[in-house]
Amino acid sequence: MQPWKPWLCTIVGLVSGLIIGYFTEYMTSHSYTPVREVSNACRTGAATNIIYGLALGYLSTIIPILCIALTSYISNKLLSFYGIGLASLGMLCNLPIGLAIDGYGPISDNAGGIAEMALLGHDVREKTDALDAAGNTTAAIGKGFAIGSAALVCLSLYGGFVTKAIAYNGNAPLLNADIMDPLVFSCLIIGAMLPYLFSAFTMKSVGKAALKMV
Repeated sequence: MQPWKPWLCTIVGLVSGLIIGYFTEYMTSHSYTPVREVSNACRTGAATNIIYGLALGYLSTIIPILCIALTSYISNKLLSFYGIGLASLGMLCNLPIGLAIDGYGPISDNAGGIAEMALLGHDVREKTDALDAAGNTTAAIGKGFAIGSAALVCLSLYGGFVTKAIAYNGNAPLLNADIMDPLVFSCLIIGAMLPYLFSAFTMKSVGKAALKMV
């Protein structure tokens, strides 16, 4: 085994986790367009709010799925399922930073509640709300790291199961379409993501039409 292959698998997982983290921040932070669109939809009623919220949730699966598919394909090509395990560890390297920043959430939320009950000025509440929003966003980023690495770990566990099952079956193939093939698995999870993509576009179009009607 060449030394650069484990290193590259870990780096691929690390970069993939960072991309998932940045995209999660974009989809969950009030500083960017998606959350502001949902906020504007709340003004016209519960129906448009639900439609926009579901569309936003479905759209948020696209980039993480593509990152996981690409990571699993590259790491599987380099070092089979051992490479996928290294990639999942690389993705989890981002998690401690997000969890450390996540401490802003409950602390600032409680501080905001105390400020509200103590009848402090509106400027105090604005500061605690900003910190609370940062904490909520970092919490979502941490969940993105955890879910992405969990998908890769599940693939590694499945690979170990299939390997043992084939050995138990006398080295006979279990399936005509080998899901252990990195290209097959990558395309499988991308195909599973496509209905969410189409549903998100459709629901968002309905939401835009509803907003114009209102």
